[in-house]
Amino acid sequence: MFFTYLRRELRRRRKAALVVASGLALGIALVIVVTSVSAGMGKAQEKVLQSLYGLGTDMTVTKAAAPAGSGSERPRFRFDAQDDGSGGEQSSDRVMVQGFQTLASSTVGEVDGQSGVADAVGGLSLQVLKVSGEFTRGQFQQGGGGGQGEGRGAQPSPQGRIEGGGADFDVNNYSVYGTDVTEPALGPLTSSRITSGRTFTTSETNTKVAVADSAYAKEKKLKAGSTVTIRNTKFEVVGIATADSGDAAADLYIPLRQAQTLADAKDKVTTIYVKATDSQRIGGVKAEIQKNIPGTTVTTSADLADTVSGSLSTASSLATSVGRWLSVAVLVAAFLVAGLLTSAAVSRRVREFGTLKALGWKSGRVTGQVVGEAVVNGLVGGALGIALGLAGAYAVTAVSPTLQAQSGGGTGAGGGFGGFRGGPGRAAAKTLDVALTAPVSLTTIALAVALAVTGGLVAGAFGGWRASRLRPADALRRVE
Repeated sequence: MFFTYLRRELRRRRKAALVVASGLALGIALVIVVTSVSAGMGKAQEKVLQSLYGLGTDMTVTKAAAPAGSGSERPRFRFDAQDDGSGGEQSSDRVMVQGFQTLASSTVGEVDGQSGVADAVGGLSLQVLKVSGEFTRGQFQQGGGGGQGEGRGAQPSPQGRIEGGGADFDVNNYSVYGTDVTEPALGPLTSSRITSGRTFTTSETNTKVAVADSAYAKEKKLKAGSTVTIRNTKFEVVGIATADSGDAAADLYIPLRQAQTLADAKDKVTTIYVKATDSQRIGGVKAEIQKNIPGTTVTTSADLADTVSGSLSTASSLATSVGRWLSVAVLVAAFLVAGLLTSAAVSRRVREFGTLKALGWKSGRVTGQVVGEAVVNGLVGGALGIALGLAGAYAVTAVSPTLQAQSGGGTGAGGGFGGFRGGPGRAAAKTLDVALTAPVSLTTIALAVALAVTGGLVAGAFGGWRASRLRPADALRRVE
């Protein structure tokens, strides 16, 4: 009887039911689109952070760079004077630790031993300045006789001038990262994929091999099998790596022990990459490391996310604040309108419900009938809302608007391995272009269904309250 009457009433009042369902559908569709876009923002931000941190890294441990002028040695280059006039090419390079003060390699083990740490690995970031070129000796062109004002008995001095000669030198500035080849799953190299050759093997801890970034390899015409020279040491390029997004963390990657040797930084690292056992424990792990290993700076992915600016950050803020508040406002309005329309519909059915009560229907049965109709309207609205929301999310993904994210620009975590080219102690800003998507998860669909049922119950509560107050006498007074 309940379902028969429900079906008949919904068919008889199709227009009113469609109005209520449409209002709920718009609110639910907006929630789906905003939630999906927010999820897309999160994925875009993860992509940006991954390009800076490396895959699987939850936080980094560093030691702040020494203030400028605090005793750090300035780079000096010395060249030999060639008296034979051969003018042969000379070169000199300087390998410097980049960005941070160094930490003892034993600190990696201390960090790895903290509660909540799944794995930790150290790395050494270096900056190489190479000056190469040649001197050309000038030619002395002799002129006329002795000079004026020469004293009696003085030797005559030849008159003339030096012509030609000079120096032609080129400065090459590039970054090198010393990676722990025994821990390939952590560190900035994981944000790149090998597109030619191979990556390091775990046995190449002190082997003169290198992996080159694809952009640097193209600039220097390197390929797998080429050799590069760093501080008079030749390294064989075994692979070419391409960053998944944006710029690579370094131009060249070499085994950690080789990097320590080049920089005269035995058993030193600049950055420790940490993976937590559980993403929910990152805050606690950070506090424990700072407490037990004083003098270090721990930067989590959440800290790094605060440094991301650009259109990605702006859009994320809008989706998080304005979008969600707008969704809440629209939903509240839709629920209220649905409730008022349902209540008004009950008022127009006074004679009908009064007659049913006169025939023996109890107030609870009448209220249940009204609530049932409202819930069905809510479910219809939910189905329409899900369809509209999926269409909106698909449209955003199909268009894939490009957002720009800028990170780094300081000596924070991003600068340590995202901005090597900024020079010692200073990180350059890093700009990435990220395509926005709007993925719809099952959780979002479940949320939409819950909102549809809630909207129906709210509308049913309004109508049910109105129906419960009807008396048979009200119906009899309306009989003409």
